[in-house]
Amino acid sequence: MKRKKSTGEYLAFLSVKYEVNPDALFCALLEAGEKGEAKCGKLSIEHRGKIRDRAVFLILEESEVVAQFSVSKNFLSQQGNPIRTFMETDIVRRYINRETKPVHSGAIQDLRAGMRNVKLEAKVLEVTKSKLVVTRYGNNARLAKAVIADETGKIKLCLWNEQIDSVSAGDTIKIENAKVSVFSGERQVGLGKNGTLNSIDDPSHQQMLMDLPSTPT
Repeated sequence: MKRKKSTGEYLAFLSVKYEVNPDALFCALLEAGEKGEAKCGKLSIEHRGKIRDRAVFLILEESEVVAQFSVSKNFLSQQGNPIRTFMETDIVRRYINRETKPVHSGAIQDLRAGMRNVKLEAKVLEVTKSKLVVTRYGNNARLAKAVIADETGKIKLCLWNEQIDSVSAGDTIKIENAKVSVFSGERQVGLGKNGTLNSIDDPSHQQMLMDLPSTPT
């Protein structure tokens, strides 16, 4: 049976995942408890009330919900920063080890579901019309899918919100820190929170990819 994470472990994990100093995170929790809300790097923390002796917090990154959890009064009243006690626990180590795996760089034909830290260069063949969807956190978001290709094959790229307007059919792009999944039996690439997508300005790269067919086959 999987052991439930303690409050300290979970907060340490969030600190590492969202690249927030644990001292700043703990101070933001205390501030949100007093004032109702606080900022911590790219995260916003809201105090949503109490359940018995536990304070309930909601953490968001921009408008997307990151986490909702409760923290005991005893934890918040500890001297120093109790989060730091959990920065070397297994959950944090596993996440760091997973995120620091070698970068998968190269051809679309070699991409497999489950790959992370994917880096590739491709031509955008097509971008579907965006549609409004409800995320698993209950938020509304725009979603579109692009078909991208290199000399070895093609794959779908998920685009969310402002990402949709950053690419057009015919563009040559560079993707970094992406991940590969399978949806309805098809491979697809997602940028997640940490992935990046940029246009390629180097003419030599552009020419190689521009030679590909301009429409998907």
